[in-house]
Amino acid sequence: MTTTGADPTAGPAPAAPVYTEETLDSLREVGDELADATVAELFARGEMGKFNTLMRWFSTAGQDLPDGLPDVAREYLEATSMPPSWVDWGEMERARLFFIDNNVHISTALSFASMPACYVIPHVAKLLAATHALDYPSRRMAETGQFTVYLMRPDAFETGSRFIPAAQKVRLLHASIRHHLRQENRWDVANLGTPICQEDMIGGQVAFSLMVLDAMHRLGIHMSNEGADAFYYAWRVVGAMLGCSLDHMPKDLEEARLFSDLYLSRHMGPSEEGVRLTRQLIDLYEEVVPGTVFDPVVPAMIRYLIGDTAADWLDVPRSPLWDSAIRTAPAFLGVLETLEDNSPFAAWALDRLGHFTSVFELSALTRGRVMQYAIPEQLKNEYGVTSAKPRLDRWAPPPLTPTL
Repeated sequence: MTTTGADPTAGPAPAAPVYTEETLDSLREVGDELADATVAELFARGEMGKFNTLMRWFSTAGQDLPDGLPDVAREYLEATSMPPSWVDWGEMERARLFFIDNNVHISTALSFASMPACYVIPHVAKLLAATHALDYPSRRMAETGQFTVYLMRPDAFETGSRFIPAAQKVRLLHASIRHHLRQENRWDVANLGTPICQEDMIGGQVAFSLMVLDAMHRLGIHMSNEGADAFYYAWRVVGAMLGCSLDHMPKDLEEARLFSDLYLSRHMGPSEEGVRLTRQLIDLYEEVVPGTVFDPVVPAMIRYLIGDTAADWLDVPRSPLWDSAIRTAPAFLGVLETLEDNSPFAAWALDRLGHFTSVFELSALTRGRVMQYAIPEQLKNEYGVTSAKPRLDRWAPPPLTPTL
């Protein structure tokens, strides 16, 4: 039986996974038993709306669960309220320090390498296009950025932190998408497998860890083996808490490489959805970058980090000038890294600059909101967004009420 989730009594699988076409095919049939059962029961009882309302009040670990919470939801939240018992907290602290030292580089890699790598998997792009084109296209990036920030805070797994509740909600969000796509016959299970299946969940875990490290290496960032291992370890803990199979999740970077190579070779290719999501990503960051002179930097960075073949599949624009200029980034960043390694003041200044840059980027993506990871009650059009024409005329106050 496949083990999923953050069972406090479970440990990592003792035997190393063997990745073959057959084992990955089997993972396409499997979702997340605990979360799927919870969501199915909430919908069967008509309690999802009530759950979402109450969950807006539940945002920090250790907080008393709201009164009136459906029993099935209470049982799920209690069962998933702790990280796995096998967590090495020394390794998690090393991961946090790695994040502090490299937060801007990690954000860059997530935005311009990991996300486009997801878009180059046609069935993943199809799912993202169907379920994340919400009221503004930056929602996916905003949720991912906020989730990562919560994970790397010193109190991520302590009372008062926001990470564990966020992980619990994201796991149910994935289960609800599986539920809707099946119930509404909007997913070709026979050809595409279970939506957000174990193979794709592990693929996402690898994209946010190994592919981030690969992109940072390509940018010339100085990383120790210890730091890279710790960063991957932290995302393995996250994978367990999001319902990934402990029996099949890579236990280290070497196994992650084996999984990634096979996963990408099985699924990479062009798609209309991938092109559209990439265009949204480019437009989003061109809005964040002041002015228009540096707009070509965004597609040039994506093309540099994911390669020409994948970039062409995603219709990433070419710019001979900027595509050449971006190749100097490793040399420039290498100088900064050398300064940081040799000067405590430079290290402090660059860390502060990185912190403020990350805060600005996340603020621009979230538009000052706290992402609630709400569970959609239905998927219609694009994730419940109506097609009504927005009212864009300038607002004016109503006329004064005549006095009698």
